[in-house]
Amino acid sequence: MEIDKLKSILEALFSAADKPLSVNQLFELFVGDIEQPGKDEIRQAIQQLTEKYADSGFELKQVASGFRFQVRADFETWVVRLWEQKPPRYSRALLETLALIAYRQPITRGEIEDIRGVSVSTSIINTLQERDWVKSLGHKEVPGRPTLYGTTSGFLDYFNLKSLNELPTLAEIRDIDQFNPELALLLPDSKPTDQPETAESAESAEKSEAQAD
Repeated sequence: MEIDKLKSILEALFSAADKPLSVNQLFELFVGDIEQPGKDEIRQAIQQLTEKYADSGFELKQVASGFRFQVRADFETWVVRLWEQKPPRYSRALLETLALIAYRQPITRGEIEDIRGVSVSTSIINTLQERDWVKSLGHKEVPGRPTLYGTTSGFLDYFNLKSLNELPTLAEIRDIDQFNPELALLLPDSKPTDQPETAESAESAEKSEAQAD
């Protein structure tokens, strides 16, 4: 298949897709075609598209699950004005829990509580799993066999990462609020700002998050 035709087809696919597409997924979409491109041809077309949109308002971005078109972060300020609904805001407790899982996985709920110094409500773990940011990696071989938690490819996709290796080092995010406006990460020498969560506070946090959604 001619490269220009292949690029046009990939542009259409990336524009229509509601999730990242991997090279393997793209290859499968051409199975049976007379001019079926190879995976190397698809990679070449993707590279050329990446270069084509290098200076535009959106980009062809590779994340953990594949490639996708997305608005460049530089233009987020204006794009978010298209929607009246505000982006979801999460409690500090949830964000600290997510950060500890991301940086110290596999990790148990008890270990998270030991580091934070406060309890982790079930609603926080449930929310992280419902968002497809956290999953169970098995059980730790200690009495009680507590669940080990780790991040998912959905977490990487949401935060524009191809792998955990792209997470900023702790030294780079000493000003934790600069990592992401919605993700204030807990550093090892940080102290949690919230009080131990009660059933009432957890329910209140869940309602706030539901309203934000």
